[in-house]
Amino acid sequence: MIVVPDDFPSVFAGSQAHERAKALGEVRVFTERGADDEQELIRRIGPARAAINIRAHAHFTNTVFTACPALTLVSVWGTGTDNIDLNGAGMRGVTVCNTPGINAFAVAEHALTLMLVVARRVTIPASEMRKGRWPREMLTQLVGKALGVFGMGAIGSRVATLGRGIGMNVLGWSALGDEARIRAVGARPADKEEILKTADVVSLHVRLTPETRGFLGRKELALMKPTAILVNTGRGALVDRDALLAALKDRRILGAGLDVFHQEPLPPDDPVLSLPNVVSSPHNAGQTPEVIRDGLLAAVENVETFLRGKPTNLVVAPIR
Repeated sequence: MIVVPDDFPSVFAGSQAHERAKALGEVRVFTERGADDEQELIRRIGPARAAINIRAHAHFTNTVFTACPALTLVSVWGTGTDNIDLNGAGMRGVTVCNTPGINAFAVAEHALTLMLVVARRVTIPASEMRKGRWPREMLTQLVGKALGVFGMGAIGSRVATLGRGIGMNVLGWSALGDEARIRAVGARPADKEEILKTADVVSLHVRLTPETRGFLGRKELALMKPTAILVNTGRGALVDRDALLAALKDRRILGAGLDVFHQEPLPPDDPVLSLPNVVSSPHNAGQTPEVIRDGLLAAVENVETFLRGKPTNLVVAPIR
């Protein structure tokens, strides 16, 4: 049996991918929220052999793997696996796959949009004009400015390409130290400190791991220019929340474009929403019909290849 325990908000039920999965056997899809509760997630998985993980609010912990001994595969829709205990999966004989690269163009476009909207202050004048005002102020031009990209996977590489396309000088940082990949997209390799000190826009595309949690903290944010913009379409926990709020409130950086947050959904009274130098979006950078269609099909294809004994897009293989 295949289970989709966390299809909320629903994208899988009734999709082309859903129909394709049915050809593999019984498929159970849960479209109500609740998979973020550990015991409820265990109940939903039940005797299933494979789970397709749609949302990051479902946490596949070691307890979940222990309580679901029939589970042998988790296929993740998307790239991030920070909601999965990867060590627990491997120890319990569970293979974990994801669908890397499929959302790269959409997320990169969104990152570019956020940096432009913050730089051009699009949202504030639009709001003021509806009140009958005619605000005219100095804006930030990005051509000739430095773009620092942290993480040179599919998304970061595409952001670097788009940045060069609008005339920015791009600095790249790779967690793997892959300077050839950085140069391949026309960027210049640089270390973390140089990027933070010199970039006019910093864009985060680093995978969230225990090592990268708090990748930017108070010390790192203090290195940035007061005219710099931070864009985060990766994971909220890559940036220390209190340090970011302080830097934005005190105008130690110009502003931020945020698609990801420490808590999602973000409460309406969260202080980040009251800051005029923040442009926010509800973790929807990859929400396009093309990404949803292709990503869900790829997640099902991972199940197909696993059942054939040739798993693809491996993140974790069972420890034998």
